[in-house]
Amino acid sequence: MKSGSNYLRKPKTDVDRALKNMEKSKRRRQIEAERKKFRRNQQPKGPRRKSWGVEDADEADLTAFERIMPRDEGERRRMLEQAAQARNGGAQVDEQAEDGAPSRKPGASPNGADTVVRAGLVVEFGSGLCRVDIGGEAEGEVVLCSLRGALAEQESGFTNPVAVGDRVTVRLDGAGGGVVEEVLPRRSLLARPDVFKAHLRQILVANADQLLIVASWREPALWLELIDRYLIAAARGDLPALLCINKLDLATGLGEVQETLAPYTALGIPCLLTSAETGEGIAELRARLQGRTTVLAGLSGVGKSSLLQAIRPELNLRTGAVSDRRHEGRHTTTQAVLVQLGESTNVVDTPGIREFGLAGLGRSELSGFFPEIAAAAEGCRFRNCAHIDEPQCAVRAAVRRGRIAQSRYHSYRQIYAELA
Repeated sequence: MKSGSNYLRKPKTDVDRALKNMEKSKRRRQIEAERKKFRRNQQPKGPRRKSWGVEDADEADLTAFERIMPRDEGERRRMLEQAAQARNGGAQVDEQAEDGAPSRKPGASPNGADTVVRAGLVVEFGSGLCRVDIGGEAEGEVVLCSLRGALAEQESGFTNPVAVGDRVTVRLDGAGGGVVEEVLPRRSLLARPDVFKAHLRQILVANADQLLIVASWREPALWLELIDRYLIAAARGDLPALLCINKLDLATGLGEVQETLAPYTALGIPCLLTSAETGEGIAELRARLQGRTTVLAGLSGVGKSSLLQAIRPELNLRTGAVSDRRHEGRHTTTQAVLVQLGESTNVVDTPGIREFGLAGLGRSELSGFFPEIAAAAEGCRFRNCAHIDEPQCAVRAAVRRGRIAQSRYHSYRQIYAELA
């Protein structure tokens, strides 16, 4: 009997041999592919054949180096050409190429139409597109525009590079559309935390003259904390604010409403009492809006669109009823839209919201947005007093004595708890 391991090994069958040959063939193909890749990488490479506006360069020059334009260099050069044309009185000279064909005019689009850059006002924005009024109030020519790529890539702390109310420059494409090239500096804004990126803010409206905080006495019930949050956002965006209490017809007495609003009137905040149903206070509201660009903001269902409808019945704005089950408003305005009420009078109707955060605000800054709390804090024992549970806190003592409204102090504590 033969000894050793070879004796116990099973004889190979045809199937075993075929499988072994297949493995060898697969391995040979892999090795050959790697060899080809190595040889290909070892061969010298010439530069890519790209020419960005250098039509008369020699072949030798093109093989010697590669020219790559920075981002948006083409747009920058077109803007420089347009500025040069403006200095020369707008005259354009036709040039002939070497082959006798006319070359493109500076500042002209590829289809032969002259590129026109206009200033305009953004009246609607959404999904990366916006409508821009480039004709002013006299003509009212509105064009649908996309955004220049560099605008979306800028890190500004905001999720939307363009907002309703922005003053922009638009390069028209000659086909009824255009591209927003630049957003001019803003003088005011109203912003809130982005829904999906809480560390960034979403601009609701830019360059407004005032913020009209609209609330209702009932249906939905008056929410003072939301009013206080809007006042803080307005102060952060350099936006003067005034308060409008709508649905006054649902109040049992005027004295109760005035007592509730006393903390705001003491701070010098104008408070308007209106009813879109009966027309009460509409004339005063119309006077407050005259000659200004006003942002309307507030809880869903408080009657922002109804108030605009009462001021200008021909607007035919969409309005809705309050939910019978939850006594909350239903969304009828889905995005901010600028509405012209008359010459030099614009209103931006914003979507109703059920919460309003204050991203980027620190706890140490909060008391500065409550003037009555900041004044009382001078008497606190500790300079860094948070006015929550510290001993010898002058702010809490002022609340107990009635010098600071309980509602305002409640808003302060609620907002303080959510800030970093």
